[in-house]
Amino acid sequence: MPQCLLCHNNMSTKVTLPWILSWQPVPLRVVCSVCWQQFVPIDRLTACPSCGRAQKKLQRCLDCQRWPELASFHNEALFTYNDAMHDYFQRYKFQGDYQLRRVFATVIQQAVAERDADICLAIPVTPTTMQTRGFNQVAGWLAAEPAPVITTRATAKSVPQSKKGRQARLQTPQPFSIVGKTTLTNQHILLVDDIYTTGRTIRHAAALLLENGAKSVTGLTLAR
Repeated sequence: MPQCLLCHNNMSTKVTLPWILSWQPVPLRVVCSVCWQQFVPIDRLTACPSCGRAQKKLQRCLDCQRWPELASFHNEALFTYNDAMHDYFQRYKFQGDYQLRRVFATVIQQAVAERDADICLAIPVTPTTMQTRGFNQVAGWLAAEPAPVITTRATAKSVPQSKKGRQARLQTPQPFSIVGKTTLTNQHILLVDDIYTTGRTIRHAAALLLENGAKSVTGLTLAR
């Protein structure tokens, strides 16, 4: 009997007669309903149109009103960053439990498929992070790891974004660069990241892509 990847309780799968007669494979659940209900989806109809923050009215949130406009860029987020999401990232991203990529892989892949983009990119991690963690947590959700278009570097003294406060994040200089002679002219790009906090990281990446010819960049983050 399969176990929930989050709470490790056994899960049963109900197979109905219509499903049997459809000859479709039985869906394999990886998270129980109790754990899944702790994640809160964001309603896109009222979310901030610039960053994807959950709110009751469709308008630019106060955070986005403080940002200068970045033409041809906006971010869409799938879930609010609550305690359940915090615990998930602690185990997946910071403790390196790679199996937990499966919790949101289907959701992310469906969201990517629903958006019309010429190129889908994952925000890269630094070489130091890749060496210590062993994987890019964003690429782990995708069906196939995208070819590198942008890269990032960090010095030995660099402080991870997760350890910085808001002001320190906002003052972070451009960490990304284009790989080789990649052609982005008139391309609609979907840029996938894990968490939108201040927006500094994904805006840096989006600005670089737009400066190098991209027609538009849509951010897609699991959490806001």
